[in-house]
This record gives sequence, structure tokens and C-alpha cells, in this order.
Amino acid sequence: MSEAYEVGSASGLCVVAILCCLVLACSYVGSLYVWNSELSRDHPAVIKRRFTSVLIVSSISPLFLWVWKELTGIKADVAILSLMGFRLDGILTATILPLLLTMLSLDCPWGLLDGLKVAFDSRFWMLCFTDMRWLRNQVIAPLTEELVFRACMLPMLVPCISPGTAVFTCPLFFGIAHFHHVIEQLRFRQGTVLSIFLSAAFQFSYTAVFGAYTAFIFIRTGHVIGPVLCHSFCNYIGFPAIFTALDHPQRATIVLFYMLGVVLFFLLLYPMTDPTLYGDIPICYLLDKGSTDHRSLCL
Repeated sequence: MSEAYEVGSASGLCVVAILCCLVLACSYVGSLYVWNSELSRDHPAVIKRRFTSVLIVSSISPLFLWVWKELTGIKADVAILSLMGFRLDGILTATILPLLLTMLSLDCPWGLLDGLKVAFDSRFWMLCFTDMRWLRNQVIAPLTEELVFRACMLPMLVPCISPGTAVFTCPLFFGIAHFHHVIEQLRFRQGTVLSIFLSAAFQFSYTAVFGAYTAFIFIRTGHVIGPVLCHSFCNYIGFPAIFTALDHPQRATIVLFYMLGVVLFFLLLYPMTDPTLYGDIPICYLLDKGSTDHRSLCL
């Protein structure tokens, strides 16, 4: 790896990184509202228009990373696309292991055999790819949000505040960005003001936690494919139906398996995201070789 970059001021580095992240987050959310429409967010016409705008913002998001590098004078012997997690080294493990890890802590609606049948059912996939809401939730949102809020923001934040702190800071941009749903819910009167804001606060909490998890995966694996697949899977499964499980006749067995899944998740979190399984981690090029972060993440 190349020698660490030299920057005139650590505080200046952080200011530039945070400003770039804020502008990028505002650009992403703002692109959803450039279309003037009285229709709800789930209307196919609205979804198609938003596809266009978020894809445009996502396609130009690498420019923010490039501007950040130019303004800070950071020198790293690695391509911008590699910093963003687009690389082939270790891609097989990056595709499989984080998704398997995520599945441990969530309840899938299908058994193994049923899941395999669905996976190889062409009619199922034809229906999915003609459903605008499915495309939004399972394809466009995971891809564009992970690209913008993880692949572009984390390389800017890591040299400023260290990988560990960046894992918990980056999701704040992600969580705040989801507050735009409040605007639409108030506009279409989808509940009382109190219930809408309580729902938004709850959504911010779990999106921030989930954002920290995918940020952790991105930094540990150096790939964006794992966060995208985990995001898509979680969007499909939804929030764990814990209270429903408590009303089930077999609730003791279900709760036991829930707990077993959570325990296995935490036991395997570090082994299954061991950076040595994924080749050279591009973010390591942004860290000082003598730092504790470099030793723990890159060696």
C-alpha cells in the first residue's frame, strides 16, 4: 500500500467530508421531489419518475468523491471505483457471506425447499420485474442508497473520523434522509401528526441501526455488493414480526429460534466479515500505516 496522504488540517478534512456528504444526501432526497405530482409515492408513474432522478444522482455521485479528493489533496494509490467497492477481488465471498449472515437474524417467509422453488420459477420473476413497487424496494432503492450513502460517503468519512466512528456516523445521513416520508404522509393525511412523527422517529432508529450494519460490512469487506444484497433482502423481509411470534401457538419454539439466530449472528459477525477473506481492502489505502485502525482492519 502507498504511504498515507498528507493533509494540512484534520479539521479541514472533516469539514470538507461532512459538507460533501450533506450535499450528496440532500441531492438524493431532493431528486425525489423535482417532479410535481399530486399522486402518492406508490403510484407507478411517480415511481418511474423517481427512478430516473435517483439514478441520475447515483450516476454522478462518484464526482462528489473525486471533488473531495481534489479539495483535500488526499493521495491514495487506488481508483475511485475501487474505493466505492466496485472490484473483482474477493467478490464471491462478498456476495455470499454477508447475505448468509443477515439471514441468520431474520425470519424468512419460505422454507429452504419452497425458497428454491420460487428462486427457479420464471413466472415469479416476471411478475416481480413488472411490479414498480418491487423494483423500487428490491432493486433501485438498495442499489442507489448503498451507492450514495455507503460507497461514496464512507471513503470520505473514514480518513477523518476513523472506520469505527464512520460506521456509526454515516448512518445518520441515511436515517435523516428517510424523514422525507413525513412530508408525504402529512401531505396525504396518512395519520395524525403525532403518529406520523412517532413512526418517523422509529423508522429513523432502525434505518440508522441497519445503516451501521451495512457500513460495517462495506468497510470490513471493501465491496458494495454485500450491502446491496443485504439491503434488498431486509426490504423484502421487513421488520421482524416479534410480537406476532409471541401470539403463535408454538411461540416458545419460535422465540427460541429467534434467540438462536441472534446469538449466531453476533458470534459469526466478525469471522464472516474477516477482511482477509475479501482481498485488499481499498479503504486501507486511506489510513495511516501506523494507526490502530490500519492494523485492525487491514492486516
